[in-house]
Amino acid sequence: MTTYFDGKGKEYTQAAVKAAVARAKELGIDEFVIASGRGPSAWALIDALGGNGAGVTVVTHAAGFQEPFVVLMDAEERKKILDTGAMVVTATHALSGIERWFNSKYQGAYPALIIADTLRLFGQGMKVAVECAIMAADAGALSGGRIVSLGGSSRGADTAIVMTPGHAATALEQIKIHEIICKPNLY
Repeated sequence: MTTYFDGKGKEYTQAAVKAAVARAKELGIDEFVIASGRGPSAWALIDALGGNGAGVTVVTHAAGFQEPFVVLMDAEERKKILDTGAMVVTATHALSGIERWFNSKYQGAYPALIIADTLRLFGQGMKVAVECAIMAADAGALSGGRIVSLGGSSRGADTAIVMTPGHAATALEQIKIHEIICKPNLY
């Protein structure tokens, strides 16, 4: 059963993580993807899993997201997360990347941006959860089986889904969203 939050953002992180871990356990899923720009959302999930990051892929913002050539998650935080057994992926945002530049320069309609906007119909966290799963798949961090992916609206996690991930090059053939575990009702 889907849980709907009356708002969005980081105040729903603990509830989203708790629901995601519980549903993963029910389904026998042991792979997670979570968006975490600086680390707090990653730690919420790792802590909910008893401090064991095995099977967790943390996807950060791409380098240059706020400032050219700067990664928002500092190296010490990345190392601490890696020490739990989790993986950390920093890569081009799969549903924007270079298309955002083309859009601003040439004012066209670009497929990845259309997909992103379509996913945002379910809330920003849905777009982030799917995008991070694509980024993790392209980085070689996933097995290809069903995962639980978590994303959010700006900071924190407020959306969790059960999905089959896919690569950017074959996303529309591979990706399946099986369940919405939780999401904001008001966004």
